Amino acid sequence: MTQLTALTELDERIERLGDLVPCRSYDPEVFFAESPADVEYAKSLCQTCPVREACLAGAKDRREPWGVWGGELFIQGVVVARKRPRGRPRKNPVVA
Repeated sequence: MTQLTALTELDERIERLGDLVPCRSYDPEVFFAESPADVEYAKSLCQTCPVREACLAGAKDRREPWGVWGGELFIQGVVVARKRPRGRPRKNPVVA
């Protein structure tokens, strides 16, 4: 199956499900957020999505450049565990 066919089938499935799919019922900007907290929120929204696995598989096949797809964060076409905050990492550990 070609990528276009798979994407079309997924889109049709999403249309039939309507508001049950988080990316159709929340602001799309949530899934392309900059802050780590907002990215984690977007990932949590995907956990109950009925097309989560198909979305993730399609995003991996397409090597999505960035955003949350299927409950995973993509940066430069690769799944990463967590979004790092902007700026340099600390030189010394933070003592709580």
